[in-house]
Amino acid sequence: MTTTNRSFLNRPASIAAARRFVADVVDPVAPALTETVVLMLSELATNCVRYEHSDFEVRIDARADHIRVEVHDQGDGQPIMRSPEPHEASGRGLQIVNAFARSWGVSETPGVSGKTVWFEVTAAPVS
Repeated sequence: MTTTNRSFLNRPASIAAARRFVADVVDPVAPALTETVVLMLSELATNCVRYEHSDFEVRIDARADHIRVEVHDQGDGQPIMRSPEPHEASGRGLQIVNAFARSWGVSETPGVSGKTVWFEVTAAPVS
């Protein structure tokens, strides 16, 4: 089991850094899920930078049977799952998370600004 977190600045380069961070944590625990989890994290990190204009923190709980990723930002906005038209270049991030996650959601902590968007995926038990 690995639980770790890291903070990232509000800048586009942080999205790639967050992807590398998640890959480094997930790959030793559940290599078959690494690409999927990295894609999902990338969508949430992009939302922090693009829409919330906020630094963000990524927390990962990687276990042999499941992985939970949380992305906390300081923004006031709430994520909205959109249904973009085929010609639209963006708006599919939460659809991707919804498609691959066992569960996902948004939580707020009283007294703490911002919100945490999280997802969980099921990993095959290691034999």
